[in-house]
Formats: sequence, C-alpha cells, structure tokens
Amino acid sequence: MGKYLIRRLLWLIPVIIVVSGITFILMHSAPGGPWDRDTTARQVDQNTQRILNEYYGLDKPLWRQYVAYVIGDFNKQGKFVCGLVCGNLGPSYRMRGLTIQQILFMPPEGKNFLYSRFGYSMRLGVFALLFAVAIGIPAGVIAALKQNTIIDYVSLFIVTIGISVPNFVMALFLIILFASTLKWVNIVPRSWDEVSVWVLPTVILGFGTMARTARLMRGSMLEVMRMDYIRTARSKGLAERVVVLRHMIKNSLIPVVTILGPALAALVTGSFIIETMFGFPGMGRAYVTAIGQRDYSMIMGTTLIYAVLIALANLSVDIVYSFLDPRIRLD
Repeated sequence: MGKYLIRRLLWLIPVIIVVSGITFILMHSAPGGPWDRDTTARQVDQNTQRILNEYYGLDKPLWRQYVAYVIGDFNKQGKFVCGLVCGNLGPSYRMRGLTIQQILFMPPEGKNFLYSRFGYSMRLGVFALLFAVAIGIPAGVIAALKQNTIIDYVSLFIVTIGISVPNFVMALFLIILFASTLKWVNIVPRSWDEVSVWVLPTVILGFGTMARTARLMRGSMLEVMRMDYIRTARSKGLAERVVVLRHMIKNSLIPVVTILGPALAALVTGSFIIETMFGFPGMGRAYVTAIGQRDYSMIMGTTLIYAVLIALANLSVDIVYSFLDPRIRLD
C-alpha cells in the first residue's frame, strides 16, 4: 500500500500543474484586472495602476508571471521569492499586506484553526456529509427492505426532490419559511458559535448528497438482496438482522463509498453559493469575492486547494475499498 500511496501522491504534481495552467489562462482572459476599482469602488488612475503592476510583477509577460507563481522569481530587491513549489500561494492584491495563506488559514486572534476561513468551510462540509450519511444510508436501506410500500414511495419522492431542486432554490425556500415566516433562525447570524445557526446551511448543503446517497444505497441493496450468497446465508438459519447487517449492508456500501469521498470535497468546494447567501465566513465566500475583484492570487490559491481536496478524496475512496472488500488490492 505504501508504494501505491506514494505513486498516487506523485500524480498530484501534474494535476496541480494542469489545473494551475488552465486557471491562469482563464483568469487572465477575462476582461478587467485587480486595479479597476479600489476598495471604495473609485476608478484607479493609470499611474497608480502602473506602479501596482510593477510592484506585483503584473507588468511582465504572462509566461513569466506563471513561472514566477509556480516556481518563483526575484523581487525588486534582488531576493528570490519561492512560489507554489514552496507552498507560497502569493499575496492578495485586494487585501494588501496579507498572503493567501494568512487569509484562508489564519484564525482570528485568540481562536484556533477551526475559526479560519478554511476551517469554517471544512466544518460546514463535514457537517453536511455527516447529515447526508446519517439520513441517506438508513433511508436507502429501509426503502429497499420495504420495496413497493408507502415508505419506499415517500423515500423516492424526497430523493427526487433532493436531486432535482438546486440547493440555492431550496435555500431561498427554507429561508423564507424558517427565517422570514416562522422567525426560528436569523438569515445572517451575528455569531457562528451557536450550534443552531449551523442547522439550516448544513441541511441545505447536504440535502442533495443525502438524496443521491439514499437512491444509490437503495439500488445497491436491491441488487445485493438477489445474490446467491444472501439466499445461502438465510438457508443456514442466520437471523435476518445478521443477514442484513453483515452481508447486505456491508456489500452494498461499496458503490456508496465511491461517491462519499468526492462528495466531501464537492460539499467543501461547492459551498460558495450557500456561504454567500448566509454571509458565512468561509473560503467559498472569499472565492466568490475574489472573482468579482479579479484577485488573481486568491483565485489561483483557492482553486488549487479545491483541486488537492478532490484528489485526496478520490485517494481515500480507493483506500476504503480495500477494507470493505478484501478482494480489492491496492498493489
């Protein structure tokens, strides 16, 4: 397994190069730049733009800007500044004086890492995944065991809603219901330290994943229930509870695990709409703001973090496979 992990981790290098190259090209192809407006939305004069471009190296050819970001370059003082290969995501063009690492990973004074932007987004993604697993897997199992009953029909109806309705549409509906009408929650809470304010964003973000998990678990269970080894287990006199838990569910989880790893990365990377709607202090909201402000370093850094998360999620799925099914080997 060690050689397999090393080989897969080495594949991250070309992935990062390709993702960074595509992002860099698309980013600079878009009209506008980071100096079009200052923080007060006023037009920045040409002389100031020229000075800022020289200071941040944006006056150089695009190929040299890309090499400087990935490998590094010499600054005005003749000192070599290492780039992405050293873990340096660059300075922010809009939040001047701060690096991308500080913006995304540094918590407020007196707080721990979980209160950083990345920590907030990761917590929201994990909570949404736990909600999806805790509801989706049991719902799929029960629907399969109660096939063609009212329980199965209700489950399929909810699953269809979860798959069909986009999360931002569901967010608007639930905000109107629970925040505007019932007054149970605040649309934009003053503090995210209370557990109750996490419930609505977690449910909205994880509902689609929950629906897909339940549908896949139901289909997998129905397939496994018809296998010969299930009939053999029952013919041996095993209790139905043992047959369901030990044989049906365990073997049905393999296709479900396939989506759960990338689902966590997708929940973290796809939370920017929910974060923006709820004023959530996470990484996704900073990403959306950076796109509007053409903060090139923030766009590049956040995109690369998302790419690494998705790659690691796919790797984790392969590892879990070997524990669920002994026939699967990683060598």
